[in-house]
Amino acid sequence: MRQARRWVARDFGGPEVLEEIVVELPDPEPGKATVQVRAAGMNPADYKHFGPGQDRRLLPLTIGYEVGGVIAALGPETEIASGGGSVGDEVVVFQVSDGYSSALNAPAADVFAKPPTLTFPQAANLLLVGTTAAETLHVVGISAGETVLVHGAAGAVGTSVVQQAALLGATVIGTAGEADLDAVGGFGATPVTYGPGLEQRVRGATPGRVDAVIDTVGVDEAIDVSLALVADRSRIVSTAAFGRAQRDGFQTVGAANPRSGPFRAAARQSILDLAARGKLTVPIGDTFALSEAPRALEALRGRHPYGKLALVP
Repeated sequence: MRQARRWVARDFGGPEVLEEIVVELPDPEPGKATVQVRAAGMNPADYKHFGPGQDRRLLPLTIGYEVGGVIAALGPETEIASGGGSVGDEVVVFQVSDGYSSALNAPAADVFAKPPTLTFPQAANLLLVGTTAAETLHVVGISAGETVLVHGAAGAVGTSVVQQAALLGATVIGTAGEADLDAVGGFGATPVTYGPGLEQRVRGATPGRVDAVIDTVGVDEAIDVSLALVADRSRIVSTAAFGRAQRDGFQTVGAANPRSGPFRAAARQSILDLAARGKLTVPIGDTFALSEAPRALEALRGRHPYGKLALVP
């Protein structure tokens, strides 16, 4: 038995509803691992998880879907998902529900060896966006020689899409704000600014035609341009524009898609392998102490430096 600090939402709302508590972690059972958290990844899904208007019977809610850390204990006759596993090994855990913790018990099937190429904050932010990006590319069927337009290419999912699409041999055009154009171009995409005239700028940046679109922002501008550029709506996918998808007949991925969860679970090891080979990285914008979780979530909801955020116990 060991103690851990953990953030929970006592109510629905903003960061002000969070409370840091101390919990007792039992020794891990067979099939479980205790992980001392070195970094907790942060995603918009974290604050949406306890947003207002939900069923109060769900409270209190734990927060955080992915962490990087060190194995502190393993259940009897237990191996982690990537094989083996010993106390002291550096690992990545995804998907959990209590990542905003100093330590946690997790199913060993969700624990993987950490790529040595990544820091703990990078590793803790790799899998949610990495598997989402992989799913979008799978859904639209990107292949070598094709051109894909990525809306929100400087965002977390967009950055991973750009890197993975390039590895598939695709030409990538990525939309972003002025401040992030260099970052998008640094990953091999052709950056274009969003805003009025976007369709014409994309056409001007395209050597031929746009074969597919991956939208990670969900705004009408992005969807309207996508529909104007790609006639085959099966080759347009969004992680955010769910209402427009129902109306206009293109694809979406996420919690409402029953194929998303199984695909992302199966894709975890391949994403880790890409990172271990130096083919996939995670830019980090800032880190916060675990005790600063409410302030970190305020930063996550607003404007923050380019890159992902992480909590570091």
